[in-house]
Amino acid sequence: MQKKSREKPGTEGREPRRVRLPGFLVEEEIGLGDAVKRVTYAMGIKPCGGCEERAAALNRRVRFFSR
Repeated sequence: MQKKSREKPGTEGREPRRVRLPGFLVEEEIGLGDAVKRVTYAMGIKPCGGCEERAAALNRRVRFFSR
């Protein structure tokens, strides 16, 4: 059985949106899903079964970087 994608049709293979942040906020490129994962872990929220899938989907859509 093949798993259904939650993404809109036609968005496969699209480059993620890149958002530039000041250098003191991020040292390397990081995805939005990884940022959310770090914040929720720091707050003491335990990850559920779908957390990795959501983080991967967010990472495919938005990336933060500095120069």
